[in-house]
Amino acid sequence: MRRWNGWGDESTDFPLKPSAQRFLADMIGPGHRLPDASLQDVMAKVPPSRLPHHPLIVTDAETRVRHARGQSLADWLALRSGEFGVFPDGVAFPVNALQVRELLHYALQQKVSVIPYGGGSSVVGHINPAAGDRPVLTISLTNMNRLQHLDRESQIATFGAGTPGPLVESQLKPMGYTLGHFPQSWELSTIGGWVASRSSGQQSLRYGRIEQLFAGGHIETPVGTLDIPTIPASSAGPDIREMILGSEGRLGIITDVKVRVTPLPEQEDFHVVFFPNWEEATAAVRTLVQLKIPLSMMRVSNARETWTQLQLAGHPTAIGLLEKYLGLRGARSEKCMFTFGLTGSKLYCKAAMELARPVIKEYGGIHTGTLLGKKWLENRFRSPYLRHGLWENGYAVDTLETAVDWSNVTTALGAIEYALQNGLNSSGEKVHVFTHLSHLYTQGSSIYTTYVFRCGETYGETFQRWKTLKAAASEQIVKHGGTISHQHGVGVDHAPYLAAEKGALGIAAIRSLCDRFDPQGIMNPGKLLQE
Repeated sequence: MRRWNGWGDESTDFPLKPSAQRFLADMIGPGHRLPDASLQDVMAKVPPSRLPHHPLIVTDAETRVRHARGQSLADWLALRSGEFGVFPDGVAFPVNALQVRELLHYALQQKVSVIPYGGGSSVVGHINPAAGDRPVLTISLTNMNRLQHLDRESQIATFGAGTPGPLVESQLKPMGYTLGHFPQSWELSTIGGWVASRSSGQQSLRYGRIEQLFAGGHIETPVGTLDIPTIPASSAGPDIREMILGSEGRLGIITDVKVRVTPLPEQEDFHVVFFPNWEEATAAVRTLVQLKIPLSMMRVSNARETWTQLQLAGHPTAIGLLEKYLGLRGARSEKCMFTFGLTGSKLYCKAAMELARPVIKEYGGIHTGTLLGKKWLENRFRSPYLRHGLWENGYAVDTLETAVDWSNVTTALGAIEYALQNGLNSSGEKVHVFTHLSHLYTQGSSIYTTYVFRCGETYGETFQRWKTLKAAASEQIVKHGGTISHQHGVGVDHAPYLAAEKGALGIAAIRSLCDRFDPQGIMNPGKLLQE
């Protein structure tokens, strides 16, 4: 059973180890556990539905609660406190595009706002209903979750937009294929949501971001149906796919997604290297990506994240031996951990490793083999569960990400971390901050920062701490020329910062596109663009 007030399945947990509890208490102080509301308490707050009856719409309290919030920290605080504010008036579960079209027609007739819902994994407020006079209908694509067609010759697969990551891969694997799109939210997020938010998977170096994988599809809009054909390449004007990528439900509802798939790899391994410091680490990974050495994944942690991961790993004897070995090889307190993947045929992987090895050696990298890489692979989708373990011990955790050119990576990273580390100084609170580069490009890199802070005495105080930190970091991202979102989308949380990236004319162009497809403004109002 999926949790109603947190991430993932109720049977999966990621408790904080005693060593981790001591570590955090030493770093930022003892946590303060806030009380949780019960599902029954929250259901009692759900008001009567304002929607006229429709056979495809359910209006019971529990369904509306379970579709009222996503997974941002602001959502988490609402879920845990029971103070949701606004609930959808009903939830529909269509099984095909025809029913989606019927529901949009109903929404237009009844002047109802519509929120498309995939896996509910948004961390920026995509699926939250806004207060207002209009009733709110959430349209969940959960039942549209099948592989509909596979063109083996063209390597194009067609999926229902509500297909979550595990079902995408489990339906392709028996046929010998993979999509290879593995965001950290892979367990819950859906293929339609990936398109709508311009998602990036952990192995995008090999398979590409979703914009490289998205070949076409079917979209139901308030003014009609949009079919995007699968054409390998075209110079026939602007690409219609780009209008849908990142549209966040403002133009319509994606019902079918056509994606470019790849044969399953013969071999896949993940390796870990330690560099002596950040300068050597970033120079090495920049060289690797700019030489276009065919690695499937690269992730480099700064010294703070490397130290934190080793501290929290448990197994103190083994970690102590590793630290001693690395120290003898010249990687001490400033060492940075680099994880990379080799994916493909055995010959391909061997060749990639032979190309990467001299670059790693040139910058003082110490190769530790695949043991730590296997640990990363085992836990690659468990990190979101860490929020539960921290919460149980009185701490809140959040992440934010951006992307900048290589010439600005270290400066921007430092400014973001500084803003977070000092963001609560006025209240005497400490914040533990660490960062890694999660997606690398020849031009630049993403910057993915995690920050942990103590819960306040109340939910309101905790929310204010998060709001202060989020704003401080976002302002530094904008100031240093970064995108406000590399992989999470815009939603509500990032909308105030979008104009800095797009400019006034760009925002006007996006707004005109929304007005063309949705002249009555029923589609996910308040998301992407500020109203």
